[in-house]
Amino acid sequence: MSHQTGIAPTDDLKAFFGTAKDGSWRMIKVVIQEEKLVLADSVKANGSFEEDYEQMVLAALEDKVPCYILFRYDSKNNMGYEWLFIFWSPDFAQDGSAEHLGEAKNPPSCNPSVRNKMLYAATRATLKSEFGGGQVKEELFGTVRDDVSYAGYLKHMTAQHAPAPLTMAEEELQIIKQNEVNTHIHVDTRAQTMQGVAFPLSSEAHEELLRFQRKEMTYIQLTLDLEGEVVNLARSGDTEVGRLAGEVPTDSARYHLFWFRHTHEGDYTESAVFIYSMPGYKCSIKERMLFSSCKSPLVDYIEKDIGIPLAKKLEIDDPSELTEEYIYDEVHPKVNVARQAFAKPKGPAGRGPKRMTKPT
Repeated sequence: MSHQTGIAPTDDLKAFFGTAKDGSWRMIKVVIQEEKLVLADSVKANGSFEEDYEQMVLAALEDKVPCYILFRYDSKNNMGYEWLFIFWSPDFAQDGSAEHLGEAKNPPSCNPSVRNKMLYAATRATLKSEFGGGQVKEELFGTVRDDVSYAGYLKHMTAQHAPAPLTMAEEELQIIKQNEVNTHIHVDTRAQTMQGVAFPLSSEAHEELLRFQRKEMTYIQLTLDLEGEVVNLARSGDTEVGRLAGEVPTDSARYHLFWFRHTHEGDYTESAVFIYSMPGYKCSIKERMLFSSCKSPLVDYIEKDIGIPLAKKLEIDDPSELTEEYIYDEVHPKVNVARQAFAKPKGPAGRGPKRMTKPT
């Protein structure tokens, strides 16, 4: 709470406050003279808030004399135009109010510059109240010109709206919360287990996936831009299962989507198959790690956001594995319905005939 000094605005300043809020005035400068708040300067608006700030504020400051500046924003609230309240208190301020302080009020041990700064600081709340606190949107305090320059104002606004600093323990807890998945344990709980790096899709790759979902093509090949961190389209079109192995590069990793058209139990079927091809150690460590990390988020996006139901997800390191028989067996795994009857093991030899014992 500010200590009140009993210093009040003059009648002229009060009258000016009553007429200065119509939007024509941009800047009002107020100082303390003879135990009164008086109008030192006022300037009308010439341009936007940013343009007028650059031209007016620093020009109105004196290097060793404190002052208050009310600077109008271009925005309004329900009470009218909003204002910025600047309190200029230079480090080595002169005692501009010495004539009204008197020896009795200020002992010789009190530094005049400190005394004057204290007087302005204690009167700050009075001026804000007389002007209308509801119209003061922001407050800015400065002791050097860089503090109240337009760049200083922007820094102040950035710091003002930044989140509060965290302790080391709070930072660690925040990281844990950002990385944690659903941990509620219940008999019906299905916890999210997908982890990885989710690279965004390029617009071209996204469009081709939508076409693939509409079955306008049978094959899509996707790759990663390791530097730009984007999933890009490598190629798309139509291919047959017999030519699928020839589409797979042998020197770099790829993701593939293929409509496997076949007949199962007499019915014609089309199954979407996702294939992740990684040709062993021909790829760099960075490529292997990123392709592996991006796979799960990409599969999840394809299924949930694009709406492609994947019948099977395959991983291969040799394109020759992609035969029709191999894909068919993966999409429709064989089930062994004939179960071997349980063979009761024989007892140990040499025990003699079984005997029934009765309680005596």
